[in-house]
Amino acid sequence: MQIKFRNKFQTRFRNTAVLLTFTAFSVLLLACGNQTPIPAEAPEKQAVSSASQNGDNTDTAQQVTADEEKAEQTRQFKDWTGHNVTVPVNPERVIYHGEVIGDLVALGVIPVGILRQEGTVFDDQVASAEDVGFPLSVEKAVGLNPDLIIFSNSDEAQYDQISKIAPTVTFDSFATIEERLRTLGDLLNRKQEAEDWITAHQTATEEMWKQLRKNGLKEEETASVFTMYPGNRLFVMAGAGLPQLLYGRDGMKPTPEIQKILDEGIGFAEISQEKMTEIAGDRIFILEPVTDDAKQSTKELMNSAVWKNLPAVKAGKVYHFGIVKASGDALSREWLVKELPKQMIQ
Repeated sequence: MQIKFRNKFQTRFRNTAVLLTFTAFSVLLLACGNQTPIPAEAPEKQAVSSASQNGDNTDTAQQVTADEEKAEQTRQFKDWTGHNVTVPVNPERVIYHGEVIGDLVALGVIPVGILRQEGTVFDDQVASAEDVGFPLSVEKAVGLNPDLIIFSNSDEAQYDQISKIAPTVTFDSFATIEERLRTLGDLLNRKQEAEDWITAHQTATEEMWKQLRKNGLKEEETASVFTMYPGNRLFVMAGAGLPQLLYGRDGMKPTPEIQKILDEGIGFAEISQEKMTEIAGDRIFILEPVTDDAKQSTKELMNSAVWKNLPAVKAGKVYHFGIVKASGDALSREWLVKELPKQMIQ
């Protein structure tokens, strides 16, 4: 009730203010009309006054035109974390700071700045992009003169700093690939390209699963994805990268323990080696790490008794993918759709 009262009061106040302003303006006109006529100016003064007025009118018209053109070149965009940002309609110098750079490349946008990671399936296509580092280097970003920054993070402190450089929008890189492509398609004025990619990807994915079914993959088979992290830390992947493809429509099923992780909205979870016996599915996918110590830990894992006794290992249903190539972005997904049958069909 209090809010309704305040809104009603504010509306009434605005209407009263308008009425008072209009009344005062009318009184002023009436007073001017009752005054003694002012003598006409000399022709020279009239000419100067007219020229000055024309000049003012021209400046005003030019300013209005400039404002209209600027308005046509920008628009409002509400980002992942709720900021309403004025962004260019057709951004030309984009910095993307996050994991799914291949999403932008799939839409035909090559960023001027990225968070670089070597070994992707699209390395050559982003060779010209500047590595802006992690955390994002303000100095490097400023030097690239961006007209838009896409920031895959919800950290408000970082956002406040970065948004001073150029219009900055936050972006959820853990959303589904369809959601991401449509969001970027809207933001980058590539809506049709996004829909075309999604349609082509859905068709290719359906064909891939049909091919795998014809070659022995059963309807209810489960899958699990593991990777080693530096420090001999074992992780099960659930809602990011390769699992998004595996657990998608027409795909394989997560095991009950992995489903619990998915239900919590978590992308991955650290586990003990012993926990693998509860989590491992009918087929196991190993994401090969980048660092030497994590590679060594992977070898040790595969020599362990726990690993050797897993049903999937005994059945020879273990598949290896480089962790960088098997990322969750659009171009990596295209690669995976082609690569998965190569490994799974023997």
